[in-house]
Amino acid sequence: MPLVKLINFQTISDPSGILTVYEKDKGISFTIQRVYCLSKLDVRASRGYHAHRNLKQVAVCVSGSCRFVLDDGRSREEIVLDSPSVGLYIENLIWREMHDFSDDCVLMVMASEPYTELDYLRTYEEFLDEISRTSEA
Repeated sequence: MPLVKLINFQTISDPSGILTVYEKDKGISFTIQRVYCLSKLDVRASRGYHAHRNLKQVAVCVSGSCRFVLDDGRSREEIVLDSPSVGLYIENLIWREMHDFSDDCVLMVMASEPYTELDYLRTYEEFLDEISRTSEA
């Protein structure tokens, strides 16, 4: 099963510009509980390096580009996001890293749950342990 799941959002364009629509049940399969944006990112820095026990996300590069690395504990896949009309669906229990931010990158993330620190798996070892525990259940 591929790790990279892309969502193509509706776009409406006219001579004045492009409107991109993000709606539940039109690509986003969960009720959005939180939205946040990352901007003015250090192009030399990397972010992420965590997974979530329950949270699901859709990431969209509304400006610029960045590269995601996704890992389910068995395989890794990479994807470059560079269009506001394409979202990256990230299931729970997927390790994620973000790299290679363009200087104009604005990354919007729509999340299925409010923030809670208890949902985070902050080390790769903790992530692998959690996957092992859930697959045994």
